[in-house]
Amino acid sequence: MQAIVTAVSSSASHSFSKPNRDLIRLIAGLGVEGDAHLGATVKHRSRVAKDPTQPNLRQVHLIHAELHDELREAGFDIFAGDMGENVTTGGIDLLGLPTGTRLRLGPSAVLEVTGLRNPCVQIDRFRKGLMKAVLGKDEHGHLIRKSGIMAIVLEGGEVRPGDAIHVEMPPAPHRPLEVV
Repeated sequence: MQAIVTAVSSSASHSFSKPNRDLIRLIAGLGVEGDAHLGATVKHRSRVAKDPTQPNLRQVHLIHAELHDELREAGFDIFAGDMGENVTTGGIDLLGLPTGTRLRLGPSAVLEVTGLRNPCVQIDRFRKGLMKAVLGKDEHGHLIRKSGIMAIVLEGGEVRPGDAIHVEMPPAPHRPLEVV
């Protein structure tokens, strides 16, 4: 299966969910045009409270549509944009990508993967029990965070549902994703 964008979402407010759009515009060094998290420095409220000068490594939030399928099978009413992602993908193992992977979306946009989204209490406020559903353990007992990845925008452009995603791996040795 080819990796594709299945949905795009944005919100000008700091709401948990983001409405789906026909397209989003990515702006190099800043994020999604019109989104509350747009900016060169951190925009997530808890991080701003700690240090508003931190670089924004969370300009674009991506979630794999396969997670939505898994959550619906577990009884959660979850669809694209509901968990605050800007880009919903299909056919790509986002959680298995190393730090520094470049993702080409559509004709011109390029993202660089910075790390994992750390699920927070808002997830359970949205749907009771959802936090537990997006956390797991691997065979060694290590925590697995399934609620998506974060990226910065290297090259801007418009992104639409149906756009192809091309993966460019960083040079080895690869660094596993960590929470950003």
